[in-house]
Amino acid sequence: MSERPNVILIVSDDHGYADRSALGLDPDVSTPALDRLAAGGVTCTDAYVTAPICSPSRAGLISGQYQQRWGARWFDSSRFPDHLPSLAERFQELGYATGYLGKVHYGPESRGDRACPPHHGFAETYYGLAGQQMGRLNYLHHSQESVDRYGQEASWRMAVQPLLEGDDEVGLEGFLTDELGSRARDFVARHEQEPFFLMLAFNAVHNFCFQLPDDELERRGLAKFGDWDESVNDYVDWYDGAISPYLPNGRAYYLAQLELMDAQIGRLLDQLDDRDLADNTIVVYITDNGGSTCNFGVNQPLRGTKYTLWEGGIRIPYLVRWPAGGVDGGRTYTQLVSTLDLYPTLLAAAGAQDGSHEHSDGINQLSGLRGDVTAQGHDALFWDCGFQWAVREGTWKLRHADDGPHSEALRRTEHTDTGPGLWLTDLSTDLGETRNLIADHPAEVERLLARRQAWHEGIEHANEYAESEDPS
Repeated sequence: MSERPNVILIVSDDHGYADRSALGLDPDVSTPALDRLAAGGVTCTDAYVTAPICSPSRAGLISGQYQQRWGARWFDSSRFPDHLPSLAERFQELGYATGYLGKVHYGPESRGDRACPPHHGFAETYYGLAGQQMGRLNYLHHSQESVDRYGQEASWRMAVQPLLEGDDEVGLEGFLTDELGSRARDFVARHEQEPFFLMLAFNAVHNFCFQLPDDELERRGLAKFGDWDESVNDYVDWYDGAISPYLPNGRAYYLAQLELMDAQIGRLLDQLDDRDLADNTIVVYITDNGGSTCNFGVNQPLRGTKYTLWEGGIRIPYLVRWPAGGVDGGRTYTQLVSTLDLYPTLLAAAGAQDGSHEHSDGINQLSGLRGDVTAQGHDALFWDCGFQWAVREGTWKLRHADDGPHSEALRRTEHTDTGPGLWLTDLSTDLGETRNLIADHPAEVERLLARRQAWHEGIEHANEYAESEDPS
């Protein structure tokens, strides 16, 4: 058994901020494994992703840098940072066994390119390219037979392409959440005598959550909802009926997927206990962006949803447990934390030298996670999606969204409001961002505008450098 800590980084998809049973906000939510992780570890209360959508958020996570440094702001501009070492490559340099399981979505990745896990540091892989499938993976079907059965257009929209091991296609006709959980346990079992880094990226709880096994539908009394059929109706019309507020019992489907994912996390935690690995394994749980209300996730008391820079789009559940490292006790950590910080924090825990993560925009949060009351998180965090941006400094947050085609498309298709215009909030007194304090605090607005502009100019300069260094 290794003296260096093992690392398991679990990334879910579109998990609502309020949707953990330990919070007691909804009696129908059941997440005993996440509750167990929080009870034995540390909950970061003010934790953020770098984007309110998955592709740029995941690109920032794997590199430890603001993805805007290479121009990745939205779906249409996001891409893998070819010019930077990935988190997995750094772990490989430390002699770690590395594995990736689940959803991949940094942008328009294609089989065999650097955006695929086997080409940026993961030795063992089992994954699906969501960038080739409307940003999602089907919960039940992944095979060439399914592609043929659905037809070209529907197979792309319903995300049934074969999965990949390395660069080779593999089929799965079964519940993907269970398969990912099983493979995660197998990975741990095979590498328990050496340090390992496992990234487990569930497709749950992304829409379409009605894609449940037949026995689960029957057990829960839920109707079977059919996938899109181009011979019957237009996709956009069908899609509108498959999301909030039009899908009957939509919240029940979502909670079922959440419960089943949590069960697989629980079995993984059990295995760590059974193999005497739990004490010296860092387990991190995050989600890739704020909860999607179109998928019936709940972000209360936060305002907004995925796609927006309201708190509900970017503040996430963020749990860390490492008993041997002093990250334990069911405590909370209230400093500003970002998914950018996972890069330097996890590498530092593994014994890496500072030079391995000096390029990162994240900070090493280990001392704060260990309970050091003098530890400081970020003094400010920034977001930029092109048509909307935000900055948080201390308890102040300034955000802006254009009332243009992007915002209109999100209102029409995803039933969410970006909140056009400039908006100032003091989050210490108004976590729900209900009152706009622009008129009351002009000095704060001016100061935050200046700070945001300075960050933006620095990012633009870095973007020019990254493009000049890009080997593609």
